[in-house]
Amino acid sequence: MSSQPALAVSTVIFALRSDATGNLRLALPLVRRIRSPFEGRWALPGGPLAENESISDSAARTLAATTGLTPSYLEQLYAFGGLDRSPALSPDDPTPERVVSIVYWALVGSAEAEQTLASENVQWFFADELPELAFDHNLIVEYALWRLRNKVGYSRVAHGFLSERFTLAELREVYEAILGKQLDPGNFRRAVEASGAVVPTGERLGGTKHRPPMLYRYNSDFDLTDQGPLNPNRKTTGASA
Repeated sequence: MSSQPALAVSTVIFALRSDATGNLRLALPLVRRIRSPFEGRWALPGGPLAENESISDSAARTLAATTGLTPSYLEQLYAFGGLDRSPALSPDDPTPERVVSIVYWALVGSAEAEQTLASENVQWFFADELPELAFDHNLIVEYALWRLRNKVGYSRVAHGFLSERFTLAELREVYEAILGKQLDPGNFRRAVEASGAVVPTGERLGGTKHRPPMLYRYNSDFDLTDQGPLNPNRKTTGASA
């Protein structure tokens, strides 16, 4: 066993994908492991943390290498370092190496999700139909879902699944997929409009048989997710003399 824990990065990528009935559901890409431990099992995309790059750069690099996805936004989710999360590699080495995984998450739209590398070792799974994953990755996905469902109520995180312009019906579909329940259209409209998080563009959706719905965009004053002082775009005010 090494004297220091090994560091790794993993990423949970959420997208909305249609199931066999046409309903939008949360899905994520998984990578089949081709070596021990857990050879043959599905796992989150990731790999060892490189010594010569930042944690976020390492997460982006390993994600692109394994899935082909390059989301513009990655947010650090949590660090997982349970003592029993990595098994022994062989009977000759019964003491497992301790691995601490720094986990990121990202949201991608449907068009970007289609750019996933085509491979028998990369596959999309619906978040509520996951197999038994390698390591503690089921727990990691469960935690990521919990964070996503909590954030959707007070941030513009749903925008990660939408194009720049969208209808309120499309926005409601995103909320319903994240929360896993139907929402009353009238109540949803009133709540969203009262929040100030979206603003009408003055344009309407074309190509519809009936009165075309209004197109909205997110209020740029709202961040996709609130990172507080860690937000790289945050403006700071110096103390007055």
